[in-house]
Amino acid sequence: MAEGLSLANASAFSEIIRAVDGDSVLRLNYYPRTGCAGDPRSPVLFRNKRREGVSAVGFGEHSDPQMLTVLRSNGVDGLQISLEDGVWIPVPSDPSAFWVNVGDTLQAMTNGRFMSVRHRAVTNPHESRMSMVYFAAPPLHAQIMSPPEMVTPQRPALYRPFTWAEYKSTTYSLRLGDTRLNLFKTA
Repeated sequence: MAEGLSLANASAFSEIIRAVDGDSVLRLNYYPRTGCAGDPRSPVLFRNKRREGVSAVGFGEHSDPQMLTVLRSNGVDGLQISLEDGVWIPVPSDPSAFWVNVGDTLQAMTNGRFMSVRHRAVTNPHESRMSMVYFAAPPLHAQIMSPPEMVTPQRPALYRPFTWAEYKSTTYSLRLGDTRLNLFKTA
């Protein structure tokens, strides 16, 4: 990515997430199937008229605060991304592929050239969904700011410098769906 953006340091982004004291996390998610009307195997939790045979939100709308998210699922659909107009687009599941999302921190570091994607996970009425997610994050003390090549008089800095610890603390103090990066805008 850094090379594609013509940065002098072609490993500017990879160095920060490969740091020995990085704050990266691997997480496994399990979303039980929501069940179908009359199916005795339906989880009791979802046996009611409001939810029978329909998808439910398994993990609400959000953007990832880290730099990059690498996701793989068991081939069951459930990931959706949001366009600017609020329309949710299903992402087709492919058990042989990895999905890579830009996170808020990378958006700030690229001065908005790469945009963090708002997404959510919905359950499937017929099959359980599992996903494995790797959140690539910098060390807590890392300064998050755009390299000089990303800031020009025509494109001034969109975000003030901050540390990953500061951003992480802010992220976890707010609601999941809040647009947290706006709190770090310069204007």
